[in-house]
Parts: sequence; C-alpha cells; structure tokens
Amino acid sequence: MQSIQANNYLVHFNQTAYEALNNHLKENKYSNLFIIVDTQTNEYCLPKFLPLLETDLTIEIIEFEAGEINKNIETCIEIWKVLTELGADRKSLIINLGGGVVTDLGGFVASTFKRGVDFINIPTTLLSMVDASVGGKTGVDLGNLKNQIGVINVPQMVLIDINYLETLPQGEMRSGLAEMLKHGLIYDAAYWRQFLNLKAILYDGLDALIYRSVEIKNNIVIQDPTEKNIRKALNFGHTLGHAIESYFLESETKTTLLHGEAIAIGMILESYISLQKGLITETEYAEIKSNLKSIYDDVEIEENDIDPILELLIHDKKNEYGLIQFALIEGIGKIKINQSVENKLILDAFQDYKY
Repeated sequence: MQSIQANNYLVHFNQTAYEALNNHLKENKYSNLFIIVDTQTNEYCLPKFLPLLETDLTIEIIEFEAGEINKNIETCIEIWKVLTELGADRKSLIINLGGGVVTDLGGFVASTFKRGVDFINIPTTLLSMVDASVGGKTGVDLGNLKNQIGVINVPQMVLIDINYLETLPQGEMRSGLAEMLKHGLIYDAAYWRQFLNLKAILYDGLDALIYRSVEIKNNIVIQDPTEKNIRKALNFGHTLGHAIESYFLESETKTTLLHGEAIAIGMILESYISLQKGLITETEYAEIKSNLKSIYDDVEIEENDIDPILELLIHDKKNEYGLIQFALIEGIGKIKINQSVENKLILDAFQDYKY
C-alpha cells in the first residue's frame, strides 16, 4: 500500500510503516526515545509494537490514564516533568502510541517541550487512524471544552497498522466509522455509498476504506493547512457534535459519549439544517439519517439539555467574530462552509432527531 504524502511528512501503512520507522531511527542521531501511551495502549498495543522496533537507543515508556477526561494541561505538566527527570533534550524523539487522545496530547507535549522535539504518531484506534493521523493538529481540552489549547505542528511521520484494531471493542470501531462516513458526505458520494452495505464490506475491505479516508482528509488539509478556508469542511457534524460531546462529558446524570457517537448525532442535526436551507433533498436527508441511525443508537436529549448545549456553541473554537459558523453539506459529497444558522433551526433539528 503506497505511502501518502502529507504536508512535510509521510503516512505509511502496515509493514512498510515499520521499515520507514527503523530507517528513520538509523538516519537520525537521536539522543533517546520516549514512547507515550495511555493505560489501554500500554497493555494491548505496546507489546505488539516493541518487537518491531529496531534501535539501540534508550527507551523510556511514559503512561497516563486513558480517557478524554485526562486530555488536559495537568497531564501535560506531569509528562513534561517526567521527560525532564529522565533527561529528555532537544534531540530526543517522542513516539505517541494510541488513539486520538494520545496523539493529540503527545503531539502537543512534543511540540512545546524545549520549544519542540521530533515526534511520530502511531494511531491505534480507527478514529485516530482516519482523523487524528492527518493534519498536524495537537492539543488538549480546557475543562469540558474540547481542543481549546494547542498548536498545529506536523510529526516526522505517521504509521498506520490495522492490526492494532484487533484490540478495539465494537463501540470504538463505530466511533471511528463516524469520521469515515463524514469524509464521504463532504467529499465523495461514492465512498459514502460504500457504507450503505456496511456488514458486507467493513472487515473485508477495511484496509482500503481506511486508506481512502486518510486520502480524502489529506487532500483537504494540503489545500488549507491552517483552516482558513476549505479545511473547515472537516467540521461538518462537529459544531453541534462537539457541544453535545462536551455536555455529556461534564454532566453527572448523562453517560459519556464516544467522540464518534456525538459526531453521528451532529451529522444528523446538521444534515437536517442543510435540508431546511435547501442544500440537500428530502431523499438525501432520509438516506443520511436512516443510515446513521442504523449504526448508532439513539441518544436521549431532553428539552432541558438543549439550552446548555447551545451555550457551549459560544465557546466553539471555529467561531469567528462571535458568530457560530457551520459547515453544511450541499448535496452528498459536497460542502458549503461559513454558514450561519438561526437558533430556531437548531431547535427544530433537535426535535427532528427524535423521530
């Protein structure tokens, strides 16, 4: 499987990935090597990875507790302290082995430690393979507000090995699938329609589907690395989806949603808004809503949940000049960015989601 050229780095796949990594280690005179993992990837993924690593460098493992709740500046501070205590310097290399929380946080740690050290991302979840692996976004949450603190800084390379997916529960697989479905909706109608017969292709064709998803995101990011224009297309489903995810994360009475579960809701809501704005047809909306609801369980959003969810939209990092900005689909496979949406239409979307 051919490597994909991203902005100043390559995304390598499966066995080729380890050849590229080991060659990189031979060609660069790193002082030492740090592998950042969470408690899950330390147990399930690190034993798969270490035997494939060819180096004489001193290797240190830095672990933090798994979960979005630990994707914060406090965790970064602890890791920066450990790096300092273990003698990390500007010639150190950091490898982030894990899902999006690990690669986002680990990339931010590396980008800011001693004003920046080299890092490599090895995503181990479907979500991180098709989303966090491309684009150079790093960062952490600020309280319950997602990804408020961070920088855009690219890794030396990204390694995608689908064998790590064997360690994932089905819920995590469905979470990652949401980003793949999004890529089809905003960019490639034929890719979206491949998922309409999900059971027939999900495992037999997963390698090729992941590759195409990475390709789509990369094609968008290359055009607009710093999200001034077309990269905003990737926010489809995320404006409302992130607010829902944050609200459920902080609520003491709600079950925390996986990222993809929240984004699936966001895509249904924002597809409804696209319909009401005349950007998609009733038939297209019915196809989107029925397909997403066949994959993801309905989530109960009560009337008294909606106002606090809308309050969270104010803090969305995609807002400009105090205005909430949506990326809406203009037919399946196309996108229209910088769309303002009145509150009544958002409320109507929540009502429609119930049925």
